[in-house]
Amino acid sequence: MVSSVQSKHTSEKHEIKGLHIQSNKAQRYIQPVIHPQTDLINDTRQRLTQTLQMSLDVKDILKSFFHHSRELINFNALEYHHETDDFNLVLGKKSVHSCNYRLHTQEGNLGEIIFSSKKRFLESDMAQIESLIGLLIYPLRNALRYREALQTALTDALTGTGNRVALDNALRREAQLVNRYDQDTSLLMLDIDYFKKINDSYGHRIGDAVLKEVAAIIQSVSRTTDMTFRYGGEEFVVILSKTDCQGAAIIAERIRQFIARLLVPAGVQNVKTTISIGISTLQKGDSITELLEQADQALYRAKDLGRNQVVCASKFSN
Repeated sequence: MVSSVQSKHTSEKHEIKGLHIQSNKAQRYIQPVIHPQTDLINDTRQRLTQTLQMSLDVKDILKSFFHHSRELINFNALEYHHETDDFNLVLGKKSVHSCNYRLHTQEGNLGEIIFSSKKRFLESDMAQIESLIGLLIYPLRNALRYREALQTALTDALTGTGNRVALDNALRREAQLVNRYDQDTSLLMLDIDYFKKINDSYGHRIGDAVLKEVAAIIQSVSRTTDMTFRYGGEEFVVILSKTDCQGAAIIAERIRQFIARLLVPAGVQNVKTTISIGISTLQKGDSITELLEQADQALYRAKDLGRNQVVCASKFSN
């Protein structure tokens, strides 16, 4: 495996121990810096290697790498960014001087690592960092693969929202928080109006396009803390933590209005659609089954009222 690592701190290119390190300056190749293999270095590297192989969690692996590396190198912070996976982590307190490495393998991008320190990095420091990064490559790659597999297993392939398994997991977590902290959690159950007619009139390709556009609007209009799931067919569910029925109705109405303005291209014309939304609120002592049933009842109520409506369960159950 050949990995390329780009450093902003150095102006040279090095090729050492399977790592190819790039910069914007002219390139030259040199032999790796040979460090005295002291007992401390050997012991730390051995413990680091063992620790990195004990987890498939990206965060745990990077924390172990951070703590063990600081035994050999004097630096203050480590940052890790992976744009594709939308994963960012900062360990320690960032400082003025930085050393930036972009990690690539023949199998793809592994992200970017930035070391920062109050003092400039010495050549010996960077050589040690690059050597330690060589120990990180395979465990990090395996952890990223595992994370991707988990996300795929919990994601609806068409819309990119969470699937039913992810919804069940999220609802269990929310129920625990509600009972522990006595806070409200609300649920929106959304259904695309006359969706069968869209499929029958324009075909399933356009129907899929409508589903994706609706999902995108729901996620863009909702708050960053809200979680969106495809419940099945043309139905979606949004979980709103620390939100009562009144607060949920505001968000639901905003989503309804945005989707009512949606136009999906279908040849020479555009497809318009609307949604109906039912709201229920989970309070201390309530069950998840009751939460879903109440949202479903509120949704049917919205349909009965003429569709393109928002109805909260508490407003018609009393």
